[in-house]
Amino acid sequence: MKIQSLLAFFSVVATAWSFPYEPLRVLQMGEDEVIEVSESEKLSLLRRGFKFFDVTKHTSSLPFFRKEKEPIVPKYTYPAELSNKKVVNDLIANIDKNSMYKNLAKFTSFYTRYYKSEYGFESAEWLADTIANITQDIPQDILTIKHFDHKEWKQYSIIVRITGFTTPEDIIVIGSHQDSINLLLPSIMAAPGADDNGSGTVTNLEALRIYTEKYLKEGMRPNNTVEFHFYSAEEGGLLGSLDVFTEYAVQGKQVRAMLQQDMTGYVSDPEDEHVGIVTDYTTPALTDFIKVIINSYLSIPYRDTECGYACSDHGSATKNGFPGSFVIEGEFEKTNKYIHSTMDTLDRLSFDHMAEHTKIVLGAIIELGSWSAW
Repeated sequence: MKIQSLLAFFSVVATAWSFPYEPLRVLQMGEDEVIEVSESEKLSLLRRGFKFFDVTKHTSSLPFFRKEKEPIVPKYTYPAELSNKKVVNDLIANIDKNSMYKNLAKFTSFYTRYYKSEYGFESAEWLADTIANITQDIPQDILTIKHFDHKEWKQYSIIVRITGFTTPEDIIVIGSHQDSINLLLPSIMAAPGADDNGSGTVTNLEALRIYTEKYLKEGMRPNNTVEFHFYSAEEGGLLGSLDVFTEYAVQGKQVRAMLQQDMTGYVSDPEDEHVGIVTDYTTPALTDFIKVIINSYLSIPYRDTECGYACSDHGSATKNGFPGSFVIEGEFEKTNKYIHSTMDTLDRLSFDHMAEHTKIVLGAIIELGSWSAW
C-alpha cells in the first residue's frame, strides 16, 4: 500500500474512533469565526492544516464571548538603535552548540511530548529540572521558577521570572512551546518533535543558560522583568499560552514585548540560509525592533513571511492585548515538512542555525531589559 494511502486510512480510522459522549470544544478559527467540534473533529482539523485557538476554558472571560471588541495592542516605542552591543556580543561568544545538541538529544528521547501523555509530563519534569540546575546559583529574590498548572492535562507550563531592578512591573517575555504531537495518532505514535518545537525550546534554554551564567552571576540585572515561558499544549490549539496570557490580562500585568521561538533548526537550502520574520498577526513596531536585532547580531539575513491566524503562541499574547513577535527558521513555505510525524528528528537540523536564533533572544532581552522609553 502506498504511504499516502496508508496515511489516509489511518486518518479516517483515527477520526472515526471517538467516544459517543465526547464533549465539544470551542475553537476560534478567525477573528470573527467560532465553531464547536468534538475532540476527534478538532484533531481532524489539525491534520488538514487548520490553525485555531481552543478557547473552551475561556468563553466566560475573553472579550469575543462577552460581546466586546478584542483588546487593542498598545503602541510602544522600541529602540531604533542598540546601546548594549558589547554586552550582547560578549554573551553571544558563549553560545555552546554542543550543549544545545545534548539538550535536544535528551528532549527528543522521550517517546512523545504530547501534552495529554505521561511522556509529556515526564519531559516537562526533565525541562524543569534542567532549568533549575542552570539557574540554581541565582538568589530567589531575583529568579523564580513557576510550574503553571493547567488542571485539564498533566503537562505544565514553566515560567522563569527574572525580576527587574527598577521597573519590575514592565515585563519582557521570551516564549516557546515544549510539547510535540504526531497528528496521525497522538496518543499512540512517537513524536520526537526535534524541530517542532524542541529546537525553539533548546534555543531559549541556551539563551537562559548564558544570561544567568554570564550576566546575572556577574552582578548585572535587568531594569525590567524578563520572563522565559515554556508552554504546554501549543499543539492542541495554543492551550497553554492562552491560559497564561489570559491570566496575565486578568491580573493587569504589563507585558511590553513577547518574542516567540517556534521551529528554529531546519534549513531548506544551505545556499540561501535566512530566518523568517512573521509579519501577519504580529505587532509591527516590535517586529521592526527584532529586525534591528537581526541586522546587528546575526550572520544571516531575514525574510518577511506570513504564517496565518493562531499559528503559534505569540497569538495568545496579542489576543490578550500584549505586543507579540515571531521569528521562525525561514520563509514559511521553506520550513520543515517533517513536523508532526515520527520523522521530525535531530539529524535533520542545523545547530549553527539554532545558534543564530539564540543570538536574537540574547539581543532582545539585553536591549529590552534595560529600555525605559515605553
